[in-house]
Amino acid sequence: MQGLPPFQKSGISGVTLSRVRGFTKQRAKDAIARLAGEGHDLVAFWQASGEAIARAVPHWLSPCWFTLDPASLLVTSHYSDGVLELPPEALAHEYYGDDVNKLADVARSARGISTLHEATAGNPSRSPRWHENMALGGDQEMIAALRTSGGQVWGAVGLYREPGQDLFDREELAFVRAVAPHLAEGARRALLLGEATDPDRPDAPGLLVLSETWEVESATSCVGRWLADLPDGDWEAGRLPSSVVAVAGRALRADEHPDEAGAATFSRVLSRSGVWVVLHGAALVSGASRRVAVIVEPAHPARIAPLLMSAYGLTEREQDVTRLVLQGHSTVEIAADLYVSPHTVQQHLKHVFDKTGVRSRRDLIGKIFFAHYEPRVRDNERRALGDRPLRGGPVIPE
Repeated sequence: MQGLPPFQKSGISGVTLSRVRGFTKQRAKDAIARLAGEGHDLVAFWQASGEAIARAVPHWLSPCWFTLDPASLLVTSHYSDGVLELPPEALAHEYYGDDVNKLADVARSARGISTLHEATAGNPSRSPRWHENMALGGDQEMIAALRTSGGQVWGAVGLYREPGQDLFDREELAFVRAVAPHLAEGARRALLLGEATDPDRPDAPGLLVLSETWEVESATSCVGRWLADLPDGDWEAGRLPSSVVAVAGRALRADEHPDEAGAATFSRVLSRSGVWVVLHGAALVSGASRRVAVIVEPAHPARIAPLLMSAYGLTEREQDVTRLVLQGHSTVEIAADLYVSPHTVQQHLKHVFDKTGVRSRRDLIGKIFFAHYEPRVRDNERRALGDRPLRGGPVIPE
């Protein structure tokens, strides 16, 4: 557990203490918002953000950080200074066990945050994960979804406290909820920048870094191919496509006005060759200078779709049903989302089970995770140790 600040051990008044705590939390929030815009790699971002959180929410050891695939809400990476390799039994319990406070459940909840004490109505010993936590030395557990202002969940964070410590209180929960969008945006940018600069990925997206005055500061080797295919641009002549300039400008504005982020820094463009591509803008701040990164990649409806089609031959509607099952939706919720009857959903599920060789929703989730996501988690653990960019999304079959 992080040591309490000296003022918390003194005899200052409750009003003054509350103000000091509020000031501490605001400084920590400002620090995380700044970190999210500085273009850090993911591990460096997690580490620096964890230090800021510790000043506002004392906790045991270090946070447990997760990235989630926004399309499926399944784990793609895990990082903790204290646990370099996630125990296999923890993943098995997450996707096969009966319990509360699971990552996907918290991620899809309206509140986006939960403690184990809340989820068990004050009796955490009812939860198998509490017994696992206690075996490691942690009693309390807070799980928060990292959801952008646009609604996409890019990760989750877990905070813990030892037995005998105060429960996470309302102010601490409110703080974590307030910084979650910044943490989500930082994770999203780190994954995008990491993929664009990953030397091990031959099909990497194109990355272009522009100064505040629109001068090209750097570009990856393949970015010229992408930009040459966009309308009204001429890479050889040094003329940037208007779509690139527009998304870069919106990203810089969104950096000054965080409430305008999300869709504002994203654009879908039809290329000259007839292929839809996606532009992502991310403001980068370093000292007094401001730059913007623009990443160009082929459009895809969701990362999970090509995996489901190539690995299992699912139809488009069966893919839709499977994606919602992975996110934890019930039959009634899926029916409402797809505008079909619950009976139709059950028929699609029967076909999905037949094609994937499973007998239940839980088996379906477990099979897809351990076949296509657990290998990504392990690969990312090795990448973190080797100081290489972490990757998002599942392992797509060749």
